[in-house]
Amino acid sequence: MTSPAISVVVPGPTELAEAAASWTGERITGALATRGVCYLALAGGETPRGCYERLARPPYRDALPWPAVFVFWSDERQVPLDDPASNYAMAKAALLDHVPIAPERVFPLVGDPTPALRRVPPDAAGRPRFDVIHLGLGEDGHTASLFPGSPALQEAKALVAAVHNAPKPPPDRLTLTLPVINAARAVLFMVQGASKREALARVRRRDPAVPASHVQPVDGELRFIVDRAAAGL
Repeated sequence: MTSPAISVVVPGPTELAEAAASWTGERITGALATRGVCYLALAGGETPRGCYERLARPPYRDALPWPAVFVFWSDERQVPLDDPASNYAMAKAALLDHVPIAPERVFPLVGDPTPALRRVPPDAAGRPRFDVIHLGLGEDGHTASLFPGSPALQEAKALVAAVHNAPKPPPDRLTLTLPVINAARAVLFMVQGASKREALARVRRRDPAVPASHVQPVDGELRFIVDRAAAGL
């Protein structure tokens, strides 16, 4: 059963980072209490960066059960891991270098990531069931590296889809597919800025032409944390 989306509107980027960090921390703690471990997929982009920088500071840095967290990514640009465009590099600098997660529990989305994704306990359909997946929203309504009109949107079996000729640089990317995203226990969209206002409005209307509209967890929570500029307030 698909859960309805819940939206939280905050004044600006600082409050968004705080709210997203708090939400994420609660779900990490809840996963540990229930299952003894948390499987987390991070996002790229400037908005998630604020959340990760906040998680890297007290109280979250010291209070959360970081050694029990396995880290993946919802998408990645096909660039070296130390490239400034790498989602892994951003998360490493913003968060992973500051919290006690063992390197062997961090799985960049590069090469053939399917074996690593198979480490995530599956749902009844055999898809990895992440405890938390972070997503952003592009001005064109894309999320992860699922762009309007992309064949990756139709992928029903693969865990990861390769994307070539993406409309945003760099053109070559990997992305979790919609069935994997929609298998998660909790999905968070972080959206900020007036440039995202139209795309967010279309997602809220469930415009089928907008890739982010197709993120609807089958048996999980869907949360939007957005600032007033994106919400049009």
